[in-house]
Amino acid sequence: MMRKLISAVGVAAMMVSVAACGSDGGSGESAKNPKDRKEDLTVWLMSDAQSTWPELVKDVNAEFNKKYPGVKVNVQYQQWGDKAKKLDAALAGDKFPDVVELGNTETMTYILNGALGEIDPSKYENSGTWIQGLKDTCTFEGKQYCVPYYAGARVALYNKDMFKAGTGSDALPTTEAELTAALDKVQQKYGKDKAFSPLYLPGRYWYAAMSYVAAYGGEIATYDEGKKEWKSALSTPEAQKGIKHFVDLVNKYNHGDKTKDEQDHANVMANEKAGLLYGNGWEAGSVVDSKANGNPKLEGKIGVAGMPGPDGKALPSFIGGSDLATVSKSKVQDLGEEWIAMFTNSKSQEVLASKNILPNNTKQLEPLKAKPETAPIANAVPDAWFTPIAPGWTAVEKSEVLELMLLDIIKGTSVEEATKKADAEIDKLINEKS
Repeated sequence: MMRKLISAVGVAAMMVSVAACGSDGGSGESAKNPKDRKEDLTVWLMSDAQSTWPELVKDVNAEFNKKYPGVKVNVQYQQWGDKAKKLDAALAGDKFPDVVELGNTETMTYILNGALGEIDPSKYENSGTWIQGLKDTCTFEGKQYCVPYYAGARVALYNKDMFKAGTGSDALPTTEAELTAALDKVQQKYGKDKAFSPLYLPGRYWYAAMSYVAAYGGEIATYDEGKKEWKSALSTPEAQKGIKHFVDLVNKYNHGDKTKDEQDHANVMANEKAGLLYGNGWEAGSVVDSKANGNPKLEGKIGVAGMPGPDGKALPSFIGGSDLATVSKSKVQDLGEEWIAMFTNSKSQEVLASKNILPNNTKQLEPLKAKPETAPIANAVPDAWFTPIAPGWTAVEKSEVLELMLLDIIKGTSVEEATKKADAEIDKLINEKS
């Protein structure tokens, strides 16, 4: 649930200097007849849309132009690696998008600095059933500043042939006790290769580590309603137990470089150096995709399943995904809102669901829980966890506090000492408004 944050920052600085976005002029909202609108609408989407659902972008633009034939929609595709830097630079100048896609851990920073326009949820289809973990990332002080676009969750990705050879079954066990027993057998089968890991779990993989924290009832940070501030909670017994469990798995089953993060773990599996990964569902495709340095020979051999966690329960997943927002300085926010409404309606979400991408609402998510390709991911959403929706969370991520804490533990620092140090670092940052 969305916790009430500390009082909103002054947004005047972001709102004072208004320059035309994407549009050199035009009558704006003064033109009551849609056919009289002559502006440009600039939309920043991530490259996922360009590579995986380009027909959706094309169809929505065509539908939009039926209503607004004089409005030119300029869709510009961005890369995750440098999008935030480019957006910050654009917002500081006079050439910025009208609509922007944001990862759901990014939204609060832009909400608090006044960069995003407020939206009325009633104007958007399925707003009553938006996935809560996405909706929360768009909400501040009871107001909505972005629209959920799609969701994602982490699951187990495994080499079915390796598990079959090691255990006699190509199905992933459903409990962690059974899983570790299976991993031991897979290790016996393939362990002559010293670079092989039955479970490739990188030591700096903080999303995975925090999933184990959540499994034991711990949290990264908690919000104090009385003091109106966030407080890091990694030193609590529950969080420490989860972190220790994660590190124990890394040390026992990862025979690769334990000091790395998860960025190349799909490539490790593609090179047949891993039996099991914990990753995003779409990474199963990366393992076999030659364009992504994958191994086409593994086509049909990579299974997707729910990741077993401690105490006989499924491992809670981080809920990832994207949101869409209008830029507050835009002179065509109304057009941006309509474009987003078309791009996120039921018809559009159905296109995403057909590609095994999780939709933004529970109504359309439900059928995917029974579909073999999407069931593990879809079923992970209801119990998923999310990072603290705090003003300084982006600063915490940029400082890599969690990664450095895990690295210290992997190198021999005690969990108690490392979490205490991380708590102090997080407390310095988490309440700061950027």
